[in-house]
Amino acid sequence: MVDIAAQSKESRQAKSVTVIGAGIIGVLIALQLQREGHRVTLIDKDQPGSGCSFGNAGILARSSFAPLSSPSSIKQVPSWLLNPNGPLSICWGYLYKILPWLTRYLMAGFRSDYQQRGEALQQLTDNSVQLYESLCTFADCRELIEKIDYLQVYRSEKGLLKCEADMQWRRALGYSVDRLDAQALQRLEPALAESFKYAHLIRDHGFVKDPKALLSAFYDKFCALGGEFVQAKVKTIEYHQQQCLVFNDKETLYSDKLVVAAGAFSARVISSTGIHIPLETERGYHVNCAQIDAELQVSRPIMDGDLKYFVTPMNHGLRFAGLVEFGGLDAPLNMDRAKTLEKNAQQMLPGLNTQDASYWMGFRPTLADSMPVISHAPDNPNVLYAFGHQHLGLTCAPMTANIVSDLISGRTPAIDISRFDVQRLL
Repeated sequence: MVDIAAQSKESRQAKSVTVIGAGIIGVLIALQLQREGHRVTLIDKDQPGSGCSFGNAGILARSSFAPLSSPSSIKQVPSWLLNPNGPLSICWGYLYKILPWLTRYLMAGFRSDYQQRGEALQQLTDNSVQLYESLCTFADCRELIEKIDYLQVYRSEKGLLKCEADMQWRRALGYSVDRLDAQALQRLEPALAESFKYAHLIRDHGFVKDPKALLSAFYDKFCALGGEFVQAKVKTIEYHQQQCLVFNDKETLYSDKLVVAAGAFSARVISSTGIHIPLETERGYHVNCAQIDAELQVSRPIMDGDLKYFVTPMNHGLRFAGLVEFGGLDAPLNMDRAKTLEKNAQQMLPGLNTQDASYWMGFRPTLADSMPVISHAPDNPNVLYAFGHQHLGLTCAPMTANIVSDLISGRTPAIDISRFDVQRLL
């Protein structure tokens, strides 16, 4: 985190800041700014941590920096769509609307800057475990973070080899990734179905035991430092002289600076200023099983490398999380997709009782090039954007908060953020 005592007088000058969005990214931005002495108001239509920050898989995926669209993943799209238990689906009534974005997404997989984009993302993900340890110590919730190696498992050697190029890239950047055979895998996680024959053990990562409790701890610390929260729906944003005005269904908020960190809803918020961002939502699901027999417990996060979902041991049972459904922000939870995930969970852990399972769906904010936006707004230097972190919002949140804090306080961020500039999308 930033050494506040070492800041210049100019960077320490208090500003009033409105942060739109009370997910993990918005809350950590608000906490960091309040911690530095700014006067921060956080606003969201829902209570803090009601979206993806509640229902995610809890993985601190410090080596998951490869852009989502790649030549290898694109080749698998037809089989994923045709497999009723597969990781990808499209609400066909939404296809016409999403087609331009899908075209850009597919083209991004063949762009010459694929590796450069991945290395830029790595600057956001790499130190996530260390940063969370520091934040959790500050917020008195260190017990919610566990450092551990995680597994990516496969049913065949073919499945393992499909992911080997990604693992080689991780190794080249210094991450430790081991191959495991069926015997080694069963020794580590005996509850896993014997159909999983191969695995990658990805070392030195971490996970969150209760994502909702984690965000609540950060939010409580923000409030204890004097931060304010307004539960209201943002209607429009306007600028008047040096002030940012946020109109909502309760009051008008005035501030020196404004941060838009509203996740998948960010494009809607920004559109009132006349700026249109091609942001899409990947609808993700979880199935949470609270009652787990001892012999079905797992000791670490495990990803099904074939079907692209995680199981994570959490304080309130096992959480199975994953899938991608393109269907926009307005359609309700698709129970067919939730049941698909439940079926996959039962195949991963034979004998799993899902009778009392709970189901959830949330919105991942994704841009076609897999890169977030972390930059000044194109029309006002007092406005910052911080959204579009796709599957990596939890992982990238601490570094994103540091960057936004630097920009608001007039400091140069510790990493190159040029690839996160919104101008690339306009």
